[in-house]
Amino acid sequence: MDVKSVRQASYRPLLGWALAAIATVLAGCATAPAPAPARPSPQGDTSYRAVAKDGMQHYQLAMGEISTGAVPSAHAAPIYPPALLSSGLPPVEVEALLIVSAAGKVSEVRIADEAQVDPQGRLFADVVREAAMQWTFEPLLIRRWAADANGNEHTVDSDARPFSAAYVFRFAWKDGKPVTDANAAAVGAR
Repeated sequence: MDVKSVRQASYRPLLGWALAAIATVLAGCATAPAPAPARPSPQGDTSYRAVAKDGMQHYQLAMGEISTGAVPSAHAAPIYPPALLSSGLPPVEVEALLIVSAAGKVSEVRIADEAQVDPQGRLFADVVREAAMQWTFEPLLIRRWAADANGNEHTVDSDARPFSAAYVFRFAWKDGKPVTDANAAAVGAR
């Protein structure tokens, strides 16, 4: 066997590996067909936003106390009431006060003006209550801190406290499709 044949024979395995590598890279570059556009949900859609309530009680923090937490960590959106899906109603907003335990779990949902709500409004209130009861929050922690002689701050102690938070849930349709609008002005919000 001459030198040229030996050299060619030693490159054949490398050539096979190189071609396999190139084929793998090219296969990775191949584009998948574009997914079909998302179809509108037949359930309707909602959004929510926190609202500041006049007259709502707040914890008074003493010197050396700070509060943290009290933000939603899991917040399921209510579904559009199934019985009203074909009604094509104008936007509906439901104001709710969520009562949250020291552990961060919603223990009660109070719907604003619920006693005066009509049967359709009651369906919206029911789905808001059902979804909001599943919400969890980071616990509201009141931390007390102090500084040592060198000015280094440290936490002395902390405790979790119950709290309440007001939200407006918005249900809407546009052009026969559900839409979410988190920036709309509250109707009847206080």
